[in-house]
Amino acid sequence: MPSKTRRISEFELIARYFAPLAREAAGALDLKDDAAWIESRADAQWVVTSDVLVEGVHFLPDDPAELIARKSLRVNLSDLAAKGAAAKAYLLDLVLPATHDEPWIADFVRGLAKDQVEFGVSLIGGDTASTPGPLTIAVTALGQVPTGEMLVRSRAAADDDIYVSGTIGDAALGLVVLRGGLNRLGAAAQSYLVGRYRLPEPRTVLGPKLVGIANAAMDVSDGLVADLGHICATSGLGAVIEEDLVPISPAAATALREHPALITAVLTGGDDYEILFTAPGTMASTILKLAQTLNVPLARIGRMRPGAGVEVVKADGSGREIDTPGWQHF
Repeated sequence: MPSKTRRISEFELIARYFAPLAREAAGALDLKDDAAWIESRADAQWVVTSDVLVEGVHFLPDDPAELIARKSLRVNLSDLAAKGAAAKAYLLDLVLPATHDEPWIADFVRGLAKDQVEFGVSLIGGDTASTPGPLTIAVTALGQVPTGEMLVRSRAAADDDIYVSGTIGDAALGLVVLRGGLNRLGAAAQSYLVGRYRLPEPRTVLGPKLVGIANAAMDVSDGLVADLGHICATSGLGAVIEEDLVPISPAAATALREHPALITAVLTGGDDYEILFTAPGTMASTILKLAQTLNVPLARIGRMRPGAGVEVVKADGSGREIDTPGWQHF
């Protein structure tokens, strides 16, 4: 847990810890100004997204600072990827309680530095403040997509297939583990699930490749059913998920054998940060080839249909409509 020590000044904190993260972005001006500039291209549009993470809501108080930093950045990179955008830069607003000392900040910055290298982005600005309340982190990420090609929620067609990347439900089960559940699960499986909750893997390579393939797309942050429901609502359609086709990791499968009722958590829990998209049936072979080329699992899990709502059907043909709002911010 962070400890309380003498706090450095705001400008010293910026110069010592955050200015080095902006070194590769000329327009950041070493974080010595009130704004930054970004190069633009005539054939591309900027895509901007922002997420706020609050201690005790989006991460646990004793989560490592490095992982908190990386998750804060990655959930925004996931949003950009699901829009088909290539990430370029980000801004950070950090609201710190007095209990988060300089060693904690150093660990936090170390996490950001690692992911800047991995994902090719730079810090270009932001703000810092203190608070008597919980640690609060806001990241605004910027990316580019070819003009007119951004992937949106509202363009699904009634005969589209539904796909999702990776596996679903790991993060929700990881949170169960962190809260003391699934204690009969093996250590390796527990560690895997917790890792998926604490450190999502944004599909930054896949996302831009879906431009021209997917009709509608978004990332799975609020839960598979809820996020598919968002696509349904904005596209004026319904959807059917085939439960047996939803991709499940070996660790999640082991947990479900022990606790079958957790299937609801798998289908509705948040924080997967995989890409959920719809595409015409004519794109099936293209999607298979893309999955093989990128070595990213892409599973067809259902279909769009006229109507409204999301229905989950089993292999025996029985179905149920899951009435869940998914993760709610209020």
